[in-house]
Amino acid sequence: MVEPPLVQRTMSPTTQNHSNDAIKTNKNNPAADPRLMRRIIAEDPEWSLATVPLLHELCIKHIVGNFKENPILEGLNTKDKAKVLQLLPTDIPISISASLIDDEGYWKRCCQARWQICDVSKHGGDWKRMFFERNLEDLIEHFVPDSSDPSLLYDVMKLSANFIRCLNIKQLLPPVRSGAKFEEVSDVSSEAGDSPDIDHFDFNEIISRLSNLQELHVTYGVRDCGMNFEWNLFKFTPKDCSLLAKAVKNCRTLRVLRLHRSGVNDELVRVLISHLLDHPALITLDLSYNKISDSGARAIGKFLNGHSKLIHLNLCGNQIRGPGASAISHALQKNTTLRTLNIRLNRLSDEGGQALCKALMKNKILSLLDIGTNDLTEPTAMALAKVILHNKVITSVNLSCNKLGPDGGKALQESMEENRRIINMDLRLTEVGQESEYCINQVLKRNKEDLIHRFQ
Repeated sequence: MVEPPLVQRTMSPTTQNHSNDAIKTNKNNPAADPRLMRRIIAEDPEWSLATVPLLHELCIKHIVGNFKENPILEGLNTKDKAKVLQLLPTDIPISISASLIDDEGYWKRCCQARWQICDVSKHGGDWKRMFFERNLEDLIEHFVPDSSDPSLLYDVMKLSANFIRCLNIKQLLPPVRSGAKFEEVSDVSSEAGDSPDIDHFDFNEIISRLSNLQELHVTYGVRDCGMNFEWNLFKFTPKDCSLLAKAVKNCRTLRVLRLHRSGVNDELVRVLISHLLDHPALITLDLSYNKISDSGARAIGKFLNGHSKLIHLNLCGNQIRGPGASAISHALQKNTTLRTLNIRLNRLSDEGGQALCKALMKNKILSLLDIGTNDLTEPTAMALAKVILHNKVITSVNLSCNKLGPDGGKALQESMEENRRIINMDLRLTEVGQESEYCINQVLKRNKEDLIHRFQ
């Protein structure tokens, strides 16, 4: 069998020209042919033809990567310093960052990385201040007396003292229970319907080291205790009161003290007030939602009578009745500093309401009065109508949830028509009648417009 002749392959001129051009291209640009490149490049999967980074970029990367061991920030130019601060991790120890880093962008990242909700307006718009205040608050709120190591707390305070202006402590943990003796006492006390006192955190060591502290908000209780609830977890003990009172007395820069929802009774408030007498800086005192009654109100009255510089006083949600209100009213007649008084949600009745109105006939400084929900009726409305006619200072009154009646409403309406200073009066649920309420609201609208025109 004869084999067929081999077909001679020929290359067309066009194909040959392309091949020659490719060879020339490969010689001029070796990177275009990966087969040629593999002869001179090692097998490195991370290798690329990208340009080598600039030296100063490598330096910045090195500074950021070794910042914890060798913090370098001073001496860098503005652009490189901003780049380093932008790349720094948020877990740098505050022993390094506290005195070295002032950049608000860095501290903003630190706050947002640690807390889900960050309202910097509550911290003066300062992110660095916010970080140090909330960091110390977390340590105090999770500090267990007789168990936690206080040295960590003291170390943090040394680094944080210059940046802290306000502390808002939402819980204080009690000591850990231990020993058969405690269980025996607990069993006996529970049978008697009571429980042993559990003292909480001592603020003396903290406040004495915070030379710039201006506001202190404290609640004696435990958050999210669940099935471990016991009343003594929320008890403000006599020792707690004594320790806090001494700490506040020694803090000469403190301007705001808020001790709310802590079960403060008459005995404890007397101890607290005795340490606050003639405090040089305190201008706001908030004792809302406690258990203060007439005896404690008399102590507060003494405090207002020439022994304080208070501008704002909040006694909302206590148990003050007529005699206690009379004691506070007596002090208001001579007081020359207090501008706002919130005594809502108490039990003043007409005895206390009329006593306050009598004081306002002489007081020349109080501008805001909140006496809502106090069992006030028509006699108090009549007395307040006289105040509205003669008092030239008060601008806001809350009378809500008091049964003032139609006659009380008419008396208030007639007085308001002659008044041009009051711009807020809350008459919800007072039974004053729709007509009186409407007319009073129209007067309030007029007074607000006049106020706007005066300041234009």
